[in-house]
Amino acid sequence: MKAIFWDVDTQLDFLYPAGALYVPGAERIVSSIARLNHYAAANGMHVVSDVDAHAEDDPEFLHWPPHCVAGTAGQQKPQSTLLDHRAVVPFRLGEFPIDKVQQLILEKPTLSCFADPNLPSLLQALNPDKYVLYGVVTEICVRHAALGLLETGKRVELVTDAVRHLNEQDRDRFYNEFTARGGKLTTADEVCSTR
Repeated sequence: MKAIFWDVDTQLDFLYPAGALYVPGAERIVSSIARLNHYAAANGMHVVSDVDAHAEDDPEFLHWPPHCVAGTAGQQKPQSTLLDHRAVVPFRLGEFPIDKVQQLILEKPTLSCFADPNLPSLLQALNPDKYVLYGVVTEICVRHAALGLLETGKRVELVTDAVRHLNEQDRDRFYNEFTARGGKLTTADEVCSTR
């Protein structure tokens, strides 16, 4: 079964206490994210890493503190989560070859990666049977990605020990919504023990 591993917003501003919009406890999932990304690459599967890339005056900063401003240290991913053969996909329509690329870093200025104009053609080109999803924040950007991927009609698995939330009740509501729509909850050990 051909899978795409989907790594949501695993950036320094979210993952570590010094980050501009730290998700408490997120540093504890970095090793699982790195493990999943490297497992995918070792088994010939693509990783899509969607990342925030905000302008300094981004309208989102009316609701959230400034974070992941494009080009800043906080916008970067931890080195351990990066694969050797990667390409950045900016938030503008273009053509991006996927041959010989293990990791596509999909920049977005919005909560949902589905606002990216390149996403439909990338999903068509990648054409997986299923998606394996993880990252932060569980009930916000991970939720947007999960529900959007379910809309493709493909199987979507959420790795519960490689996500981190801000609000436990909102996380639980999302889990219920996700599984009711056909999503599957799994763990990093389960994912990495199968092909």
